[in-house]
Amino acid sequence: MKILYTPLMIVPSVTPEQRAAILEAAGPGSTFVEAKDAASQRREIVDADALFGRVSPEIFALNKRLRYYQSIGAGVDSILTQELVESDIPLASEKGGVGIHLAEHAFALLLCLTRGLHTAIRQPDYTLREPIRLLQLELYDLTMGIVGFGGTGREVARRALGFGMRVLAVDIEDVAPEPGVEAIWKPDRLGDLLGASDAVVICLPLTKATHHLFTRDLFRKMKKTGYLINVTRGAIVYGDDLLKALDEGMIGGAGLDVTDPEPLPAGHRLWNHPRAIVTPHTAGGSPRRAGRVIDTFCENLRRMRAGQPLVALIDKRKGY
Repeated sequence: MKILYTPLMIVPSVTPEQRAAILEAAGPGSTFVEAKDAASQRREIVDADALFGRVSPEIFALNKRLRYYQSIGAGVDSILTQELVESDIPLASEKGGVGIHLAEHAFALLLCLTRGLHTAIRQPDYTLREPIRLLQLELYDLTMGIVGFGGTGREVARRALGFGMRVLAVDIEDVAPEPGVEAIWKPDRLGDLLGASDAVVICLPLTKATHHLFTRDLFRKMKKTGYLINVTRGAIVYGDDLLKALDEGMIGGAGLDVTDPEPLPAGHRLWNHPRAIVTPHTAGGSPRRAGRVIDTFCENLRRMRAGQPLVALIDKRKGY
């Protein structure tokens, strides 16, 4: 088996020990080829059996015998071309492996808003002590609404329960229950969830169905004091409508690691909006992330050899 590895930010390199583990999982006679630039990727993908990383659609189209695509990254919206969808090549991702750090970042954003940290950091002035304290909230006994109840949504729920919050969720799939979560509704009750929630966390993938899902119509259904948190994909929220909702006090605030547009231009009003806090798509950072995706890759290589079902598979037609 020839394995083509394309380094990128999440897994910028593999150690000799990790390379050995991958080759052992792939089986005797396997090779591991690293291709950093587009020219070498074009050359090496032609006879690659497995791809570990990501390549552009144009380079992907050059493959002749690819049997397994392990995407480094949880979302696959940027690589899921019609050619890949129609192919027999199984696509796996970091699905199920990014929930911990995304959930922690979601709470970092939420706590910055509920404790007034965004105000204190931007304007270091002791005279703000009383105004900040008057607006501070406890998460205890508030309601958390989670939109999308996959791996990330479950990790958010577990942390919300730890803060003593009531937790509601919606998901399009028939997902398993989670201890302590009061209800997991279908999307037809999204309005009910928004109206009941003090904080709404988006844990969705970006698909045709979720693109610009959150517009003015949904903001109107939220509490005027409610916070919106997004750590998955910026284009799920229509940026212009969000800015208007914040300006008009339609919602209480927004914590965003991903934005519409992205990257958010320098000087954009969201960077310093008094009701918002923005981080530059950094929720994905974790020193454990590379090891987790390499472990998934090794597990799937072993499963391929044994003829067993792969893990972390993407339903290419659904996009997640």
